[in-house]
Amino acid sequence: MGEVIHKTVKPLQVNPFKLSQPMGATLAFLGVDRCMPLMHGAQGCTSLPKVYFTRHFCEPIAMQTTAVTDISAVLDGGDAGIVEAVKNITAKVTPALIGLCTTGLTETKGDDIRGIAKQVDFPLVWVNTPDYEGGLESGWALATKGLIEQLVVPAAQCNRQKAVLLPHVSLTPIEVEKIKEFIAAFGFTVFALPDLSTALDGHLGEKQAALSSGGIAVNDIMGLADAALAISVGDSMLSCADALLRKNPAMRQHHFAHLHGLAASDSFTALLLAESGRSTPPPAIARWRSRLQDALLDSHFSLGQTRFLVASEPDQLVGLCQALGEAGGRISTAISSVDSTQLARIVSGEVLVGDLEDAEQRAGTVNVLVSNFHAEAIAHRLHKGLLLRGFPNWEQVGNVLQNDVLYEGGCYFICAAANVATAQREH
Repeated sequence: MGEVIHKTVKPLQVNPFKLSQPMGATLAFLGVDRCMPLMHGAQGCTSLPKVYFTRHFCEPIAMQTTAVTDISAVLDGGDAGIVEAVKNITAKVTPALIGLCTTGLTETKGDDIRGIAKQVDFPLVWVNTPDYEGGLESGWALATKGLIEQLVVPAAQCNRQKAVLLPHVSLTPIEVEKIKEFIAAFGFTVFALPDLSTALDGHLGEKQAALSSGGIAVNDIMGLADAALAISVGDSMLSCADALLRKNPAMRQHHFAHLHGLAASDSFTALLLAESGRSTPPPAIARWRSRLQDALLDSHFSLGQTRFLVASEPDQLVGLCQALGEAGGRISTAISSVDSTQLARIVSGEVLVGDLEDAEQRAGTVNVLVSNFHAEAIAHRLHKGLLLRGFPNWEQVGNVLQNDVLYEGGCYFICAAANVATAQREH
């Protein structure tokens, strides 16, 4: 395990890849069917996530803002802005839910959105997400926890065949879908919260005017408490799992730090075998496990010669490092956007909370960078290989279809990493 370094002496992030809590909360609300995210803040606070997610997902993103100005921030209360925004939204469309999140401006101002929400005669979930705290993961988790606490109806009984998946923010839509299918193969009916697998997966389905298309339905969220099994993926989702358990203490909860690589996939399979009462996994899953074993062998000759620098959100970071390490790749440096309990699990020469300036300073001895689109300039300047992962990815078409998890995704990821490493050495 590498020593976790906190850059306390660095007064600011020079080339950040950290993203804000309101962005994470907005993305979580987009995983609810016919939900309208409403950001309580200045108009620019909403414009940035809207453009950002539109470019990343190549889909129209529905969002609204309370458009707080400097005058209203000083002279007016937050009540009127939120109430008026809800009136404007419902005058044009009829969402199933409005997801209200705050920004640094309105949090500093001290608006009581919980009290304001009680004045709104419309289904609404509120969450405090100041952008001067946390990051993308914590914003996603806070919104998910808000959905659970404010919508899920408590239950006393459990449906033995029902399971709830609580995925972390860095799982792509196809990865959420594959995990759901994996669980369903053991006989469970699966609901993901939030669920981007049917909302932002690039499908050409029927688009509803100015509303999120796809995702988990509000009625399904309300009925999640009767599930027998709750599975959280990523340490950022532990608080959400605790909130769900409070709705029904009889529910069985299991947590996984990540689902990347052979060892994690084996643990996940063992859990589902135990919970379903089966003795062997479905044939298709066993077949993909064999393929992953073969891919690990085939890629070892390339990855065993490769030094990696990985920079990402904590829940994704630990999984990527684990998968590369299983194939023989050496992680020289792992850089996280924010602090997390996940960092202690990473096997790396060094682990730090930092930015892309730190990545560039440490990239001299590595062969391949694994990070988001903003690392592309560093890779070009230093002539390093680049494997694009995480938010944002504005360079490649089909990033929502990138699958790195479980046996099948592990094959794709290891092969992609080996190909990038080979190309970097040869060219």
